[in-house]
Amino acid sequence: MSGKGTKGDPKSKKIVFYDTPERHASLKVRLQHDSISQAAFFRSLVTGYIKKDPDILNFIDKIKASKKIGSSQNKKEIRESRELIKKGNETMNKLGLAETEIENIFDLLEKANPDL
Repeated sequence: MSGKGTKGDPKSKKIVFYDTPERHASLKVRLQHDSISQAAFFRSLVTGYIKKDPDILNFIDKIKASKKIGSSQNKKEIRESRELIKKGNETMNKLGLAETEIENIFDLLEKANPDL
């Protein structure tokens, strides 16, 4: 998963949402200040969320708490989940496994066991 679609690519999906003109202007100013395009900004956030970046997950927890979302997970479960993610990342680093290598392993397993 490259994470970067192109406008002409028929497999690319467009993500759209609406906001106020004031917030849009503020976003544009902040992005210009940081020399980041809107596309790069949102793709980076999506990638961090998908890959379970600890900083992004902490921010998501703040959103959930402020909106009272995800109340089925208590603080202990969230902490345990974060610890498991951290240990999994440490194990992958120790084994020297990159994401593409992990995908290749799953592809091999799928070919060897098509019934799974």
